Amino acid sequence: MAQPTTVASGWPDEPEPLALDTAPVPEYGTGALADLLPTLVAGQGVPGFEARITELAPADRNCVFLIDGLGWEQIRAHPDEAPYLTSLLGSSRGGTGRPATAGFPATTATSLASVGTGLAPSAHGLPGYTVRNPETGELMNQLRWHPWSSPRVWQPYPTVFQLAHEAGVHTAQVSAPAFQDTPLTKVALSGGTFLGRLSGEERMDTAAAQLAAGDRSLVYTYYSELDGAGHRFGIDSDAWRGQLMFVDRLVQRLAEQLPPRSALYVTADHGMVDIPFDEQHRIDFDEDWELRAGVALLGGEGRARHVYAVPGAAADVLTCWREVLGEQFWVASREEALAAGWFGPPGLCDERVYGRIGDVVAAAHDDVIITASVNEPNESAMTGVHGSMTPAEQLVPLLEVRT
Repeated sequence: MAQPTTVASGWPDEPEPLALDTAPVPEYGTGALADLLPTLVAGQGVPGFEARITELAPADRNCVFLIDGLGWEQIRAHPDEAPYLTSLLGSSRGGTGRPATAGFPATTATSLASVGTGLAPSAHGLPGYTVRNPETGELMNQLRWHPWSSPRVWQPYPTVFQLAHEAGVHTAQVSAPAFQDTPLTKVALSGGTFLGRLSGEERMDTAAAQLAAGDRSLVYTYYSELDGAGHRFGIDSDAWRGQLMFVDRLVQRLAEQLPPRSALYVTADHGMVDIPFDEQHRIDFDEDWELRAGVALLGGEGRARHVYAVPGAAADVLTCWREVLGEQFWVASREEALAAGWFGPPGLCDERVYGRIGDVVAAAHDDVIITASVNEPNESAMTGVHGSMTPAEQLVPLLEVRT
């Protein structure tokens, strides 16, 4: 774990920056999203895997239902809108309910890659919403896959689905048809059969049928609209609560159709927080000369920023960002973030991934984001956001129903 770092500013009464070892790093190897599928297929006898989340008992048929944007804390805060999900927080339905950690940053592209590959971000190489491509020097959006980069070069490891399929496990992904051929699906979630279904109800019914299609089955299904409502309207909105009520019914619908010898795991890629629209809570990088000084590219997203310095300026950028933001953000150098275990097991990083991580990495601690009103107008206009290591963003449900 990196040691606390402070910056001597010359002002005797200025508060010290947040100590890096106070950041609640993800539980890689024992309780992170990347540990779920390896644990499940280990129980199905797929070679090369071992159980990492030790309290999960093996099942012949496993289904993972990933609900985009559904944090553990959001379920706990809305028992009336999500009665079925709330009932799964305990162990009243033959399973267990506990939080897992998403991984850093807590964002969709990173988390889906972690789920599908069973690897931490420092290995699979999707360590943020936007990151620098060291080969071109451009920022790459890893959710939209723009600018284009060869998917298999960017993420060369096989998915858990592919390895399970090769081992004779019936494997399927059930999601919106539009996701079938996206690069993110290819590098993170491919293997076996992709079944495109438009409605949430169709996905639940199809997932249950696919579970029953094999003596050993691994099925993944996905729902994204809750996240969209949170980004647009916030998690304190009627629109978001309406989506949560619908999601709750989908989970129950799927659970009630599980064939024998099945385990359903309900999880998410990240939680979410609402950020007020004022200068105190939204710091505009494009209008802040101090934060822009020495910065060549700004990547990541509002609560989890990758900062790429011009050559020779990394140390100065780190000092400046700590002085300006250190009471509200954990601000680390690339080496400090890797040593602290932000992106994976401490100190471990694939060579091809190293340059994708910012020279400086900033993770929000308080209710604040760094926007970029000129270069990121759509993202800057979002009400609900995510990315950092606070419990509201980092903790995701790991809810189990067994038959």
